[in-house]
Amino acid sequence: MLYLTSDNFAVFIPFGVIGFYRYLWYTIRLTAFFIYRPVPLPENPTYIASEDVTIIVPTIDAGEEFKEAANSWLVGNPKEILIITEEKMVGPLQELANAVDPERIRVLSVPFANKRLQMSHGIRNTTTDIIVFADDDAIWPPTLLPYTLACFEDQKIGGVGTSQRVQPCGKTMTVWEVLAAFRLTIRNIEISASTHIDGGIPCLSGRTAAYRTVILKDPDFLHGFTHDYWLGKYQLNSGDDKFLTRWMVSHGWNTYVQVCKEAELLSTMKPNWRFLKQVLRWTRNTWRSDIRSLFTERYVWTSHPYVAYTMVDKLFNPFTLLVGPCLVGYVMWKSTLPKDENPYHLPWWLVNILASYFVWLMCTRTFKLLPHLWHRPQDIIHVPAFILFGYYFAIMKVYALCTLHETGWGTRAGIGDASAATAAADSTNEKFSQPAAYQDAPATPIRPYADAPPTPQRQYSYDQQPYSPNTDAQYQQQQYQEQAYQQQAYQQQAYQQQPPYQQQYQQPPVEMSAYAQ
Repeated sequence: MLYLTSDNFAVFIPFGVIGFYRYLWYTIRLTAFFIYRPVPLPENPTYIASEDVTIIVPTIDAGEEFKEAANSWLVGNPKEILIITEEKMVGPLQELANAVDPERIRVLSVPFANKRLQMSHGIRNTTTDIIVFADDDAIWPPTLLPYTLACFEDQKIGGVGTSQRVQPCGKTMTVWEVLAAFRLTIRNIEISASTHIDGGIPCLSGRTAAYRTVILKDPDFLHGFTHDYWLGKYQLNSGDDKFLTRWMVSHGWNTYVQVCKEAELLSTMKPNWRFLKQVLRWTRNTWRSDIRSLFTERYVWTSHPYVAYTMVDKLFNPFTLLVGPCLVGYVMWKSTLPKDENPYHLPWWLVNILASYFVWLMCTRTFKLLPHLWHRPQDIIHVPAFILFGYYFAIMKVYALCTLHETGWGTRAGIGDASAATAAADSTNEKFSQPAAYQDAPATPIRPYADAPPTPQRQYSYDQQPYSPNTDAQYQQQQYQEQAYQQQAYQQQAYQQQPPYQQQYQQPPVEMSAYAQ
C-alpha cells in the first residue's frame, strides 16, 4: 500500500484518523460490555411483584399477539395490568383481556389515541410502588420482573431498563427483521457499556421499562409529559421514553439496565419496508432529545459524561460515515486520469480501490456483529445489506435533522393530532383524576438526594423536602398511606404545642409523626 501511494500517501490520512477514532471507542465499549455485570437477585427482596408492580400497556390496535405477551407478563405475577386505549377500542380489548385474565387485567380508556395521555392515565390509576411500561407485543421471560425489581433495592435507582431481541413475525426472519436484530445487538452492547462506565444510558427503551411510582405521580411530571413541545409549538406524542430518561437525569435519579438472558425481552419489528418509517421516527426523537440533553438541560454533562460523549458522537456520526464513500470516490476519480496526471502506479487501481474498500467494510462490520452472528450464523448473508443500510441511515439522519418539526407517528393510522387529544383531556380533567387515596395528596418529593442538581421546574415548599440519604426502604410504601391523610398533618402542629402532660395521653400514630417531621 505504501509503495502504491508513496507520492500521495496523504490522501489516506483521513481514512486512518477516522478509522482509528471509531474503532478505538468501539474497543472501549466492547471491553466495558464484557466487564459489565447485571444486578443479582437479592436474598430478601424489598419489592414483590404481586404487591408492588402494576404493568401499564398503552395500545390502540393490539391483536392476537397480545395474548402471548400478556401471558408472559402474568408469569411474573404482577398485582395488576392496566390496558389503556381509546374509547372505541375498549370492547375488543376487553374481550382479549377476558380471554387471558379478567381479574388482573383492567381496560381503561381516553377520548383520543395519544400514547402519552394513555400512559399518564395509567399512572393516575396506579396504586403500587413500581410501574412497568410495556409494549403490547413485548414477550417477557419468566425472570424479567424479579431481575428488574432487584435494581430498586438501591434507593437511588429511579428507572430500570432491559435488553432486547427480535421476535420474528413469521417462521423465518425477513431482511428487515435481521437489520433490526443487528441494531438491537449493537444497542445491547452500547447500553451495557455506558451503564458500566458511568451508570447512565441515552434512553430507557419504551418497549419495557420500570419506574418508581412516586416519581411519575408528581404533578410537574404529568403536566410536562403531556404538554411536551418542540420549539414551543410542535407537540410531541412519541419520544415518551426519551422524556422519561431525561427526567431521571434532571431530577437526580440513577438508572440501570439489566443486560442478561434473564431480563431479555422479545419484541416484533415491522417485517417489511415500514421498518424504515419506524427508524425515521426513532431518529427524529433521538435528535430532539439529544439536543435538549446536551444544550438545553445540560445535566448529562456532569451526571453521565460518557453518555454525553456518545450523544455528541451521534451528532457527527452521519457526516463522518459519509466521508468514507466520498474519499473513495475521489481516489477512484483520480485513478481515471491520464498517466501523467495519475498519482498512482497501477492502471487497475480503480478496481483495487473498490475491492479493498468492500473487503474492509465486510470485515469490520462482521466484527461488530459477532455477538449476534455467534447465535445466528446464518444471518451473515445479510451483512452486505447492513452495510448499505448504514449509509442509507446516515442520509436518513441528515434528513431527520432537517424535518424535526414533523412529529407524526408514521406507522400507526389511528393516532391523530397530539394537540387536539391533549386539549380534550384537559377539558375533561375530572375523567383523569387520581384515585381517592391521591386526590388531596401533596406533590410528592422527587429528588433522591439533597446534594443532587437543583430541580429546574420548581423549588421545594415546606412539605416537599428532598429525599434524604438516610431514608429506609419502607419510605415509598409509607408515603402513599401518609398522603391519604394530608389534613391530619395540620392537627400535628396543634399536638406539638400541647403541654407534655397532655401529649402522653394523645400519642399520635407513628406514620403521621414521621410525616409531620
